[in-house]
Amino acid sequence: MGFQDFYGNAEAVRTLREMLARGRFPHSIILHGPAGAGKYTLAQMLAKAMNCERAPQTGGLPDFCGECSACRRIAQADDFDTCFAEAVEAREGLREADKRDARLFLQTFPDVTIVPPDPPQMMIKVGQVRRVTETVYFRPAAGRERVYVFTTSAFMREAANALLKVLEEPPEFATLILLAENPGELLPTLRSRCFSVRLSPLPVAEMEAWLDGAQPKWTAKQRALVARLSEGAVGRARSFDLAAYVEARNDALSLLASALESHDHSALFKVTDSYRGGADGREKTARLLRTLYSVLEDMLFLKSGTPELVRNTDIAARLERLAAPVDFAWLAAAAQELDQVEAGMRRNLLRSLSLDAFATALERD
Repeated sequence: MGFQDFYGNAEAVRTLREMLARGRFPHSIILHGPAGAGKYTLAQMLAKAMNCERAPQTGGLPDFCGECSACRRIAQADDFDTCFAEAVEAREGLREADKRDARLFLQTFPDVTIVPPDPPQMMIKVGQVRRVTETVYFRPAAGRERVYVFTTSAFMREAANALLKVLEEPPEFATLILLAENPGELLPTLRSRCFSVRLSPLPVAEMEAWLDGAQPKWTAKQRALVARLSEGAVGRARSFDLAAYVEARNDALSLLASALESHDHSALFKVTDSYRGGADGREKTARLLRTLYSVLEDMLFLKSGTPELVRNTDIAARLERLAAPVDFAWLAAAAQELDQVEAGMRRNLLRSLSLDAFATALERD
């Protein structure tokens, strides 16, 4: 176990390890890249390398063993989603008076603190940053380096300003790692005080090669589809629910076919009637809307003469038939109608009727 388990972005990983080897690792760093690119995974690996009790080397560069007490305790937070859900649930179990002042942190090792977005706004709040500023100047209790990982670039303004002082005068034994999909969301004053490392999306061929080992039961067409839909992000490909996506795509195609190929709405009503209320219905509808955007985008690529950009490659012929009778104005109108459906979902409008209205509004004379 070690950095060799991180797939892709070898140059970025090597640069970080070389800085560790020279003892010149930045005290504040921004890891940025698309969702699922491995930003959190890499931050955890860096925290382990900074605190590993055995401090091994591979290829002449610092690594981590994954077996010592420090590595194992830090690894308890590797599954961010599960740890975050547990932290939220634990706070919900507090008394109302205590809940108001409680802020979320994940800490399985004394010197590594994960700072997640705080519900319900899902932003880093000033109370979380103040906790960091109160502890960052204390020397490590169990390891060699204090590490703070901010898992989102969504900072409340006061929280971002509170973090500036630490970034201006960081202690020599502390490292702050900020994760961001788009570093432009961070204040310029924060960005200017951090070393920035980009994790790039992987090429489709590399994604297919990775999926060949990770999902051997999938067909070549399925691997090609997921490689494109995951947009070069291994984390997104790892958790991709192919069956759920195909089900949502079949419904999306039914909606579009009802608008473009038939004025018989019986098939349309059969599909939309399955989109009921409740949490399950909300997630199912959200998945359908995301899939509709993907299909419409592929139709746009076909109309614009760039079929190499199509992601739903396994149904390219079906998409060509759907795209043949429409123009760019129709595709723009479809995207606008879909925006209206999405807005309606936030207002808790009846889902089945909203989807019916979407399909019928796009019917061609």
